[in-house]
Amino acid sequence: MNSPREAVLARLEEMGIPYRTAVHPPAATMEACARVDGELGALTPKNLFLAPRRHQCYYLCLVRPQIRLNTSDISHRIGSPRLSFAPEEALWARLRCHGGSASPLGLIFPQAEGVRLILDEGLRQVPVLGFHPCDNTHTLAMATRDFLEIFLPGTGVAPQWIDFNTTEHIE
Repeated sequence: MNSPREAVLARLEEMGIPYRTAVHPPAATMEACARVDGELGALTPKNLFLAPRRHQCYYLCLVRPQIRLNTSDISHRIGSPRLSFAPEEALWARLRCHGGSASPLGLIFPQAEGVRLILDEGLRQVPVLGFHPCDNTHTLAMATRDFLEIFLPGTGVAPQWIDFNTTEHIE
């Protein structure tokens, strides 16, 4: 059986999406990701896996690293009960990632069906995005256009865009 990382890379190949990969020590913080981003010429967004208290649904929220979030604001803006971080078991069950490696690339897995994707409007202006391929010892960089126009449609996920410039902090 392929690892989640191998499955992600194979799917990107099937979709014809070019990417560059860096192998590195585990990068579970935004500071560690920034060091790898310099090597790849990419920007790795914060990837937050969120759920309301009863975990009846899940959200993957991607924002620029410098944005500080207020989860109550996000909850209000998407019409959800109050959101908080989902448990790691749910992250693994849905996206085949562990804490510190949450990634929209996990949306390729059938178990991810129903995970809602929330994207920061500011990411549209970033030419190259970086993502862990469900393994934080690897980072891959792909053109934002390929992520938005090939990858996401290939997973059947339509993101909800939010202007996060108006949020202030995460609780």
